[in-house]
Amino acid sequence: MTEETTTLTGQAPPPVRDWPALDLDGTDFDPVLAELMREGPLTRIRLPHGEGWAWLATRYEDVKAITNDPRFGRAKVTTRQVTRMAPHFKPRPGSLAFADQPDHNRLRKPVAGAFTVGAMKRLRPRAQRILDELVEGVVREGPPADLIERVLEPFPIAVVSEVMGVPAADRARVHSWTRQIISTSGGAEAAERAKNGMYGWITDTIRARAHSTGDDVYSLLGAAVHRGDISETEAVGLAGPLQIGGEAVTHNCGQMLYLLLTRPELMERMRTRPEERGAVLDELLRFIPHRSSVGLARIALEDVDLHGMRIRAGDPVYVSYLAANRDPEVFADPDRIDPDRADNPHLAFGNGPHYCTGAVLARLQTELLLDTLLDRLPGLRLAVAPDEVVWRRRTMIRGPQSLPCAW
Repeated sequence: MTEETTTLTGQAPPPVRDWPALDLDGTDFDPVLAELMREGPLTRIRLPHGEGWAWLATRYEDVKAITNDPRFGRAKVTTRQVTRMAPHFKPRPGSLAFADQPDHNRLRKPVAGAFTVGAMKRLRPRAQRILDELVEGVVREGPPADLIERVLEPFPIAVVSEVMGVPAADRARVHSWTRQIISTSGGAEAAERAKNGMYGWITDTIRARAHSTGDDVYSLLGAAVHRGDISETEAVGLAGPLQIGGEAVTHNCGQMLYLLLTRPELMERMRTRPEERGAVLDELLRFIPHRSSVGLARIALEDVDLHGMRIRAGDPVYVSYLAANRDPEVFADPDRIDPDRADNPHLAFGNGPHYCTGAVLARLQTELLLDTLLDRLPGLRLAVAPDEVVWRRRTMIRGPQSLPCAW
C-alpha cells in the first residue's frame, strides 16, 4: 500500500483518517463517518486495532458494486492484521463471513434450510408464544419495566436458541459468551475466553448430533459433518456467528423503540395505521446506526480502478452500509425518517453473497417485537427523560443498555 501508486490522475491520494471507537448516545449518526462521506466517495481510514490503513467506500452504488465483485475477497483477511475495530481477531475456518466462492456456497448449504421463508413461517407461532409469555410477565408486574432486560434481550436469545437447537439449560451460559464476544470491553483476553468457551460447547454439541434427524442448526451441522459434506472445524466456524446473531436484534429493536418513544408522530402512525407498519419498519432499518464504525474488510485480489484511484491488489477495503443508507443520490432527504418513502432499497442486512444469513429471522423477530409491544402495552412511553436513557459503551453493535418504560 504505497501512496505513490494509489492515484490515476496524479493528485495526492486521500489522507488517512483516524477513526476512533466513539461512544455515541442515542441514534446520532457517527460524525467521523459523516465527515468521511463529505470528503469523497473513496477515502482512507485507520481504525483502533490491527495494522496499516484501508480504503473506505461510502456511496450506495459503490458499496453494492464492491460487495458483489469477486475481485474483492474475504478469505485473505484471515491471514493479515488489517486495521479493524475489534480488539481481538481470530477468525475460524468455516466462518461464512470469511469464505469466498465456491466455498461460500458449499458452507452455506447445510444450514440454508433453517433460515428460509418457509422455516420462518413455521417458527412464527412458537416465537409468538415465547414473546407473549415475556410480555404477560411484564403486564402482570406492572410499570415501570426495563423492556431491554425483560423483553428485547431474552426474546431474540430464546428464538435464536430454538433455531440453533440450544437446550434450555445452556441458554444463559451461551448468551454470556455471545455478549462478551461482541463487546470491546474486557480486551482480547476476555474475548478469547468467551470464544473458547462458546466454541468448545459448540464442538461438543455438533459431535453429539452426528446421527440426529432434527431440523435445528446444530442437528443439520452434525449430520452434514457425519456425511462428509463439511469438516467439523468448518461446522463449528459456521455456527458461531449464527449463534451471536440474536444480539443484533436486541439492540436494533432497542434503537427503533427509542425512536418511536421519542417521536410522538411516529408512534401515532404505528398505532393508527398498523397495516403500514412494514414500511415504517423498513425506514427505521434504513435510518438507525446499527453498528459502530464498520464491519469486516475485504482484500483486493487484483488492481481495481475506482473514482480516479487505483486500489492495488492486497489493499484492504471496507464498505459502510450505514453511509450507503444515507446516500442522497438514492434516498431523498436521507437524514429524515420518512415513513412514506416510496422506494427504500436499504442495505441494512448487507448485500451480495455475504447478505445476512439470518435476515428473514431478524425481520420476523423485529416485526413480532414491535407489533406485540405496541398492541399489548397501551400508552407505552419512556419512564425517564430521553436524555436519561443509558446507551451501550465500548461495543460494536449500538443500542440502549436499558429502556425504562411505563404504559
